[in-house]
Amino acid sequence: MHLLIAAAGSGRRMGADRNKLLLNLQGRPLLAWTLDAACAAEGIRWIGVIGQPADHGEISSILQAAPRSVAWIEGGSTRQESVERGLAALPGDAEHVLIHDGARCLVDPHLFDRCAAAVQGGEAVIAAAPVTDTIKRVDERGLIKETQDRSQLWAAQTPQGFAVAALREGHAQARALGWSVTDDAALFERLGWPVRVLDAGSANLKVTTPFDLIVAEAVLAQR
Repeated sequence: MHLLIAAAGSGRRMGADRNKLLLNLQGRPLLAWTLDAACAAEGIRWIGVIGQPADHGEISSILQAAPRSVAWIEGGSTRQESVERGLAALPGDAEHVLIHDGARCLVDPHLFDRCAAAVQGGEAVIAAAPVTDTIKRVDERGLIKETQDRSQLWAAQTPQGFAVAALREGHAQARALGWSVTDDAALFERLGWPVRVLDAGSANLKVTTPFDLIVAEAVLAQR
């Protein structure tokens, strides 16, 4: 299984002046924890990290310290473009791929393997968590319009896994039709292709805000 890690984020919502994946977490860059989990997954045999040119030097140092070889891939101006560049950089024999957000640094290595097994079995999948809060749909004035049925709602996470040929086709159609999506599963949804959710459990946090960083520190301290 081939894995692409999206690492081209910013520190805007974190209130940082740099890529949040370069911030310190338990004495190491946040991205280093994500790579540890990826390298520990039994089914991952190739890893590529997609980043911005401005971060190349610092990320290269992190990749060199990883438990095994990791390829550097220069990203684009959007996540969608970055993933498309990642797909273009895959080895020629790649048939299946997982896409993972580098900011999900607490990911369990077994989650990579569960997703990989499903994809190799012929499915497109995303890690996700069932929504536990009551969800309200509101209008532009902030007034509640309706309460959603949370029994059918899942919060999308990563890894997300697909057949390489199908995902490349999805990105090609998105480019041709001018679609803009926030994750790769949305491409499959628009094309009417099935995507299954796999329960990621409760700890697959995405570090986005300063509070998330505190939570991640606390979780790692208990491991």
